[in-house]
Amino acid sequence: MFGSRKETSVDPALEQVKTIIAPGAIIDGPLTTQDSARIDGTVNGNVTISGALIVGQEGKITGTVSAVNAYIAGEVTGNISAPQGKVEISDTGKVIGDVSCKGIIIDENAVFSGQCDMTGVDKSSAEIAKERAVADKAENSEAENKESEAKTEENKEENKEENKEENK
Repeated sequence: MFGSRKETSVDPALEQVKTIIAPGAIIDGPLTTQDSARIDGTVNGNVTISGALIVGQEGKITGTVSAVNAYIAGEVTGNISAPQGKVEISDTGKVIGDVSCKGIIIDENAVFSGQCDMTGVDKSSAEIAKERAVADKAENSEAENKESEAKTEENKEENKEENKEENK
């Protein structure tokens, strides 16, 4: 009754990995898969993955990488493209090349040498940010103007009082 059924908790993302390049394996040439892949060995060539790519700590890719999402704990020397997904470089990861993605996470101690181009960024959100900056600037300027006007009124009142005192 209790404990008769053993539950196994496996990360769903790992369940979907159908292609594994084991440690010590070396592929000279391009690698293309229609599903997610994990690379713990070495690939000397371009890698095109239709799903998620996981490069383990011992994994090494020399070539252009294209995937929906990429998690790099090993080493990639080449450009990475994930225009609709994200790229994550873990604290043991090393990427030497440009990255094009929708979102990027770079852990502390990770190595990234290249440029990042954030694709799919909604231009209207950039425009909204600019509008906010302009509005904030105008709001601050308006507050400063009101403060200045209040001081001017205060000075006028003081001057009136001083003039009354002098006229007496």
